[in-house]
Amino acid sequence: MVRRPAYAQAPSGPFTLPPLPYAPNANEAAIDAMTMEIHHDRHHAAYVANLNAAVKDHSALAQMSVDEILMRLSQVPDTVRTAIRNNGGGHANHSMFWDLMGGTGGEPSSDLKAAIDRDLGGMDKFKTDFNTAGTRVFGSGWVFVAVTPDGKLSLASKPNQDTPLMDGGRVLMGNDVWEHAYYLRYQNRRADYLAAWWNVLNWDKIGERYAAAKAGTLRV
Repeated sequence: MVRRPAYAQAPSGPFTLPPLPYAPNANEAAIDAMTMEIHHDRHHAAYVANLNAAVKDHSALAQMSVDEILMRLSQVPDTVRTAIRNNGGGHANHSMFWDLMGGTGGEPSSDLKAAIDRDLGGMDKFKTDFNTAGTRVFGSGWVFVAVTPDGKLSLASKPNQDTPLMDGGRVLMGNDVWEHAYYLRYQNRRADYLAAWWNVLNWDKIGERYAAAKAGTLRV
């Protein structure tokens, strides 16, 4: 039994920290348990707490889902827009990120694999291009696969906690290339982390996200 540290607390407010859907050591093939615990229980929790603080005096925002807020970021009051961009983006990105892992790699289902073949040049090219995009992110950021309602896929890199949601898109999957996501095991070897990450993907979950995107029900 894996004991969770005492600092794993759900911040108070309309937004909550989702629990990891697996034990912190479930992704040891790519990410060590301590990194998972610190990343989820401290970093993600801080984004949620700061997002709750940002919407505290904005009742209309507090009643919206995080993806709705991010897709309407230009309409958010100037006084809290940066805080919501950073912390709402961090909450959305990490909620997506945990959902993808806990698996053993392999390949996606036939529908998603066909889309990857069609739009991204097949699995080998997709992995190479995705990893290359991740290594090229300067400083901190993310590399994503964006998905349209008709199932078309494209790669997108974003700085900091930005997300395709801010461009009106949806996110099929993405990898966090902030140093806190990998530094304990990999130090400055981001490319090694990106390569290992494929070994812990849960393609059944990603396939469910793809189906949800086409059905119009995918959120973060």
